[in-house]
Amino acid sequence: MMTTWIKVARYHLVDPIAYLVGPWAVLAVVFLINVVITVAQGGPNPTKALAIFYLYFAALGMLSIGRSLPFGLALSVSRRSYYAGTALLVGCLAAVDGLALALLQAVERATGGWGMRLHFFQISSILSGPWYLTWLTSSVALAAVFVYGTYYGLIYRRWSRFGLVAFIIIQIAVIRGGIAVGSGAHPWTAFGHFFGTLTSIEMTGMLAAMLGILLIGGFALMRRVSV
Repeated sequence: MMTTWIKVARYHLVDPIAYLVGPWAVLAVVFLINVVITVAQGGPNPTKALAIFYLYFAALGMLSIGRSLPFGLALSVSRRSYYAGTALLVGCLAAVDGLALALLQAVERATGGWGMRLHFFQISSILSGPWYLTWLTSSVALAAVFVYGTYYGLIYRRWSRFGLVAFIIIQIAVIRGGIAVGSGAHPWTAFGHFFGTLTSIEMTGMLAAMLGILLIGGFALMRRVSV
């Protein structure tokens, strides 16, 4: 079974540009833009542009199901094995890329923000701990957003575009509802205070729990998708 999972992971890597080069190419462009901004304004620049890396992983998750699933199943791979192999791939990618982000953060700290007080790889309260904690947090977060992205592909394959639109609308409604309830009310303040006081390890634990829930839900959806 593990051999099949590895074959699925290798199947995804038939497109190495998307999985191996793409995230870092996009990040490099965004980093250079922030270097220009930091030099222009004379620093400091505590940007949160690193989020683009995580958004790219979410897009990869969507494509791993929405675009690649039909071809994978055509190779006589079961839905369960395809999902497990995809999860294996993202686990490896998240660990390697998370380590790279942690090392870049260490260099950024050692150079005082690349010599210009640019804090690109440091995000307060999330990626602000020692390198090994940044590695763990980054890896879990990358895996979580990738698996979240697969839901768009899974729902599209299961309920077509109408289901996908409904999924997006539900999320927007939940977010807008939360903002409406919280605006001018104490619960929203308490909600923000709760997340603002979480330590990096506590945030990582919450992300890990979310990842587990997403994996279980995705596995359940995967068993019923059509191609």
